[in-house]
Amino acid sequence: MMEQSTAHEPASAFASARKTWLWARTTELSEALSDLGPRLHELIPEDLGERRLVGALVLCRVAADEARVQPVAETVAWLELLIPYGHRHDLADAVRRLRSLLTAAEEPALWSWQARAWEELVLGVWRHERARTVGEDRTDDELVSRWGIRTADLAHIASLTHAPHEGGESLTSLTDHLDDEAEEPHSLLARAVLSQPRVADAIERSLAVYEESLQNAGHLAFLAEQRVRREELAAWCEKQAIGGSAATEDFLAELGDSADTYAHDVLDPVIHSLSACERTLFHTATLPDRRARNEYLSAFLDCLETPSANAWRDGVLDPGVAKEAAEREARGVLTWHAMRGSLPVWYRIVTSPQERAAALAFSGRASSSVIRVDADMVVARQGVLFEELEGEGAVDEPDDWYPEPGVRLQYARDSATDLCELLALAELGHARLEFVIRAADGGFVLLRSLRAEIRHDDAVDWRRGALHGLRRLVPDVDDLADAVAAEAQPVDLLDLDRDDEDWLGPDDTFTTVGSDTPETPTSAPAPPRPARLPADLLAKVKAILRMAEDPAATQAESEAFLQKATALMAKYGIEQAMLRGDDPTPEQPADRVMDIAPPWVGECKRLLSFIAYAMRCHPIYPGGKADKHRVHLFGYASDLHSVEVLYASLRLQMLQGAERADARHRLSGELPRAYKRSWMLGFIRAVALRIGEAERAARADTERDRAEAAGTDTAVPGRSVALVLADRTTAVQAKVAARYPKVGKVRRTRFTGSGYRQGHADGQQADIGGLTMESEREQPDELMA
Repeated sequence: MMEQSTAHEPASAFASARKTWLWARTTELSEALSDLGPRLHELIPEDLGERRLVGALVLCRVAADEARVQPVAETVAWLELLIPYGHRHDLADAVRRLRSLLTAAEEPALWSWQARAWEELVLGVWRHERARTVGEDRTDDELVSRWGIRTADLAHIASLTHAPHEGGESLTSLTDHLDDEAEEPHSLLARAVLSQPRVADAIERSLAVYEESLQNAGHLAFLAEQRVRREELAAWCEKQAIGGSAATEDFLAELGDSADTYAHDVLDPVIHSLSACERTLFHTATLPDRRARNEYLSAFLDCLETPSANAWRDGVLDPGVAKEAAEREARGVLTWHAMRGSLPVWYRIVTSPQERAAALAFSGRASSSVIRVDADMVVARQGVLFEELEGEGAVDEPDDWYPEPGVRLQYARDSATDLCELLALAELGHARLEFVIRAADGGFVLLRSLRAEIRHDDAVDWRRGALHGLRRLVPDVDDLADAVAAEAQPVDLLDLDRDDEDWLGPDDTFTTVGSDTPETPTSAPAPPRPARLPADLLAKVKAILRMAEDPAATQAESEAFLQKATALMAKYGIEQAMLRGDDPTPEQPADRVMDIAPPWVGECKRLLSFIAYAMRCHPIYPGGKADKHRVHLFGYASDLHSVEVLYASLRLQMLQGAERADARHRLSGELPRAYKRSWMLGFIRAVALRIGEAERAARADTERDRAEAAGTDTAVPGRSVALVLADRTTAVQAKVAARYPKVGKVRRTRFTGSGYRQGHADGQQADIGGLTMESEREQPDELMA
């Protein structure tokens, strides 16, 4: 790392890097609005400055409204001010849909516990840029008249170049500061220490750790670098002073004081004057606990389903919550917690008139007597919700009496899901509290929804306890998804003792509705049994696949066996399609739910989905806690059976291959789980491409055979293979649409390991080269209901 040569260059470089980062993040947020809410993106006004900046601010404000638990109507109110003739558009539906998609954006700025800080940052940038165009007075007027925001002093957020308060100095590097402030011997010694390879390596390692958390913010990386340099110099001075003469100790003490002065007068004031968003990024990057919290929360969000737009309908209880309330009341549970996207939510079933009055009067303000969390390691056990009603004498109170409400929830310290929810709650500082009550028809309706705050001291305790528990339960963050999935696994599916390829028959169809247990198969009369692979063909395919699975087989042999088995099944499936293509009573598409067993649930689901796509089937991830480990497949019976057979073999090959590749190719120091996961993603991509090639080859062979037969036999039907398969695809899509009218895309897969290319190579024939990373963009979109 090169130190700056003058006192002015660091400040200039800092300001330039900061501006570049601000505009890069603004552009990314604007593009996220375009992807998530194209309807709002199209309505962005052109009279309020740079369109990207306005779009980014709209997105951040909507996310911040969700974090504040603002009703949709409040968001619509300022959108109608912002957008010309906004009242003519269905903004309420657009806002609900946008809120439901925020967590699917893979954008940390939109997570509830960060959204308000990002709103402040982007608002400050907009105010700064707008004031340069129309002046400060008009800008402040527009904050009120168009954005619905009272004037705020946000100028420093976009124009920070040096420490703003009295005593602060222009931003310089540590070496430049010592050149200006210290005597020449101090300066020369400091340069000698800071230029040592050991120090440079320490800085490089530190910044490498910080890089992801800093989100490519060069100005924050500069501050982190200077902090590391100061710490390295101070540590060297302390080490050298041990056993030295008094004069040496005094000299080194003065040098250390000069470094401390730099931190106090230059670095700390600049860091303090950053926006709340930037300070969070900086501290997350530099403090181990903050980094760990961020990693657990990020991984946890990947495990959560995307809420539907109905979840944000003002005054309306989500149907899924109403059903869960009925189930919990039957078990005697009146209070529980959950997550809605990245927002913690608490639910309470109101059971008496007095409790109803208390719920309607509750302000949501933080109080130790109101908000009570029982997580063993955090606080002692407390009383129950509305405990005053249960004491003696409660029945003697007047009818209009109601107690001070209290909210008591239990977070299990042996549940990774509960601990992550508690960590999210502590990071945000409040939860959405929904009181539900029975309606006249016996169902549940929403009585009231509000924000319930928690005390700062409680948040600190819960954060510390949750992080401690997570480190104990799931030491490797990469294992969190599997831990959460294991906790959500339905009880009645735990003891299934069937082979991977035969556990679910072709007629077994479960209706997945997001509850903790699947519904039993339909009791309607069973339709005629659809075609499966013939017994002789199935035996032949299984024999070939067993040879491919044999650890003693070479890679080329395994690939050849897999190619042969795939080609046989593909040809059979297409032949069946052609035989039935002109049937006056054509075969109807079927569906089945496949349960994915640990380990590597996420990667196995991905493998199954890619195989299904390649073999003309359509996979859906049903969503919901009970269905996290399931894939709902739609297609024709012969194709579905081929998918099951091929998946059973490829899953085994993938798990075995990942272990072999980890032992042979993983770089020293790389985490085994990260390498195995990236290897699996490469393997999945390669085998999906090869299955697709086999399907296309079988299609071409069948088309050629039919063309030859038609030339000699006029009785052969003339419909093309492509037309028949297109009709079947349309029928499958119609069945999917009827079962899942609304589906969302699964967020793009991210990985950090270096095994992708090796996995892709192992998943291909020996003479096929690796796939470029750009080709990964061509992967089919996995869908989640």
